[in-house]
Amino acid sequence: MDFRLPTLGEGADSGTVVNILVNEGDTITKGQTVIELETGKAVTPIPSAVAGQITKLLVKEGQKLSVGAPILSVSGDAAGSDEAPAAAAPKRAGGKPAAKKVSKPEPEEEETEEAESEEDFEYSGDQPPPASPSLRRLAQDLGINLRKVRGSEGGGRIVLTDLKAYIANLQALAKKAQAPAAAAPGAQAKPVAAPVDFSRFGSIYKRPMTPLRKVISQRMAENWNAIPHVTQFDNIDLTNLMAMRKKYVEAYEKKGAKLTVTALSLKAVVNALKKHPIFNSSLDEVAEEIVFKEYFHIGIAVDTDQGLIVPVIRNADKKSIFELAKELAELAEKTRDRKVSMEDLQGGTFTISNQGSFGGAHFTPIVNRPEVAILGMGKGAMQPVVTKDGKIEAHSVLPVGLSYDHRVIDGGSAARFMVDLVNEFQNFNEADVKI
Repeated sequence: MDFRLPTLGEGADSGTVVNILVNEGDTITKGQTVIELETGKAVTPIPSAVAGQITKLLVKEGQKLSVGAPILSVSGDAAGSDEAPAAAAPKRAGGKPAAKKVSKPEPEEEETEEAESEEDFEYSGDQPPPASPSLRRLAQDLGINLRKVRGSEGGGRIVLTDLKAYIANLQALAKKAQAPAAAAPGAQAKPVAAPVDFSRFGSIYKRPMTPLRKVISQRMAENWNAIPHVTQFDNIDLTNLMAMRKKYVEAYEKKGAKLTVTALSLKAVVNALKKHPIFNSSLDEVAEEIVFKEYFHIGIAVDTDQGLIVPVIRNADKKSIFELAKELAELAEKTRDRKVSMEDLQGGTFTISNQGSFGGAHFTPIVNRPEVAILGMGKGAMQPVVTKDGKIEAHSVLPVGLSYDHRVIDGGSAARFMVDLVNEFQNFNEADVKI
C-alpha cells in the first residue's frame, strides 16, 4: 500500500521535500512524521496515515510533490489503516476526474473542449457554494464568482485544485479568442528574457534558486508591480529610549526576555496605527472598498539562511512589552529553524523590517500585500544634534523609511503618521517598559 501526500491545508497544494526521516525497512506507526515538506515559506511535518514496514521510499530530498503524490510503500496487515482522503484523485460532479495539476496543460484540442464544457456550469443552491474562508478571499481577490466553479469534494465543496482548474479553463478560452489576433500582421508577442552566456566574459559558477527564494522572488515582483509605492523618510532621536532600555534590560534578562529596539518599536507602531487606522487597512480591489481592521497583527521581517520570512505577532496591542519581547525572540528562533507554520505567516496588518543589526541607513522596503504600509528601520548611530536650547550634542539617531500604497494613502496622511510615530518613539511611556 502506498502512502500519498495528504491535503496540506488551506492555500497549499504542493511542496518540496527538505527532509526524509525514515528509511526503507523501518517499521512506522500511524501518525509518525516521515518527511518534512517546504510549502511556501514554512516547513511542514507530514505524518503517515498508514502503519507497517516501509518496502520502498518513493521520494527524494529536493523533489517537488503535489497533493496525492506517493511518498512510500508499506507492507503488513497494519498497512490496511485508512489512507489520507487526498490520496485518491478528486472527482468532479458527474464522475469526471479533476485535474491534479494545471501548470502543464493538455494538448490544445482537449484543453478547449474541457473549457467549453465548463463554461456554462453554475452552482444552483440557494446558499453560496461550500468553500473555505481563505478560498473565498482568494476568489474575491481574483474577481472569480465561485458559483461558476465546479467543486470536486463531497457536497460540491470547492478546493484549491478546482479553482486552479477553472482558471486554466478561462485561460484556454482566452487563448482561443486571441488566436486570430495573434496571427494578424504586425502582432507583437510578449517579450521573453533572452538567455545570456555570462561565461563569455570570465569565470562563473551557478547555484539553483531554493524553493523559498523562488517564493520570495515571485512575491516581491507581484507586490512591486501591483502597488504604486511611495516612501517617506525621517530620523528618530532614540537617546531617551535607549537610556530607558539600558535601565530595564537586565530585569528583562532575569525573567527570560531580551529588551530590543524591535520589541519597543512594536508598541510605538501600534500606538501610531491606532491614531491612523488607514495604515492598518487593506484594499479590496474587487469590491473597491478599503477594509479597516480593528486588530493589530504585526509582521516582523526575519533574516534566515534561506531568505527573508515574515512571521506575525498577533494582537500586539493587547500584550505588554515584556510579552512582546519574549514572543518576538521565540518566533524569530522558530523562523530561523524553519519550524514556523503557515498560520504564523498569515493575517498581518502592518510589517516592520529592522535592518539595524546589519548596518545601513535609510532604505525603501516593499509593501507586503495585502497590507498597505511597511516600516523600514536602519542602524541607529550617534550623530550631532542641535537641541532646543541651541546646544550641539551627540544623540542616538535611527533612520526610518515608511513605504505605503499610494492607491490608499496620500502623502499628507503619511507625513502625519510619521510625525506621530516619531513622537511615540521620542516620548515613550516608561510605565509600559516597567515589569
